[in-house]
Amino acid sequence: MARLIRPFFRKTLSSSSSSGALLICRLQPLPQEPHLKTIGNSLFQTQHRTYITEMRKSAFEANILRLLRNEIQYELERSPPTQPVAKFDSFTVDSRPGEQWIRLKRKMGDEDIKVEVTMFDGAIPTAKSGGGTGEEVQLHITLIVNISKCKDVDVLEITCSAWPDSIEINRLFIRRGDKMPAQPYVGPEFKELDDELQDSLYKFLEARVLLPLVRLWFSSPTISIDHVACMY
Repeated sequence: MARLIRPFFRKTLSSSSSSGALLICRLQPLPQEPHLKTIGNSLFQTQHRTYITEMRKSAFEANILRLLRNEIQYELERSPPTQPVAKFDSFTVDSRPGEQWIRLKRKMGDEDIKVEVTMFDGAIPTAKSGGGTGEEVQLHITLIVNISKCKDVDVLEITCSAWPDSIEINRLFIRRGDKMPAQPYVGPEFKELDDELQDSLYKFLEARVLLPLVRLWFSSPTISIDHVACMY
């Protein structure tokens, strides 16, 4: 009987030892592959750098806005804004504080003239005056001129580019009153028109005091610091 018990006991111990070793192996963590560890570290570093970059960009933009507000506040305190201009040459003015444009109106005979003028919306480099070295810039504004007769529903609309000493007509077309079609016919390019017709249209604009208006606008702009302040 003892001989039978010993082999059975050895077999049981051997089986238990094998099961225990297998259980220990299962409980032990698997070794991490070196390349997976490298990828994880690289991904973390990239995300960290992106976060820092975004934080710096946000701080930079906030600092710029703060400087602009401080500068505007300084200008307002040093030169309090004047009352909006109601008359501009022979035009009445709707100054529209905080907007990027103003509207001017006048009456000439039986014609109603309305001009929408943008703030300075462009510039080109020019040779420095006086023969000096370097470059200066020439500012640009856009004008949209509407001319209509008192008893006529048709409106002649002319789009112009304006510089300190000149006006360049870009396009013109006729529309029906205040209603604008979804796809209005804007006519041919102005430069494609007959030279005589081009000259007549320029004289037509000049007779309505538009060129002096532009000169006055560039030399004494009505957009004061309070218009700029409303934009921030």
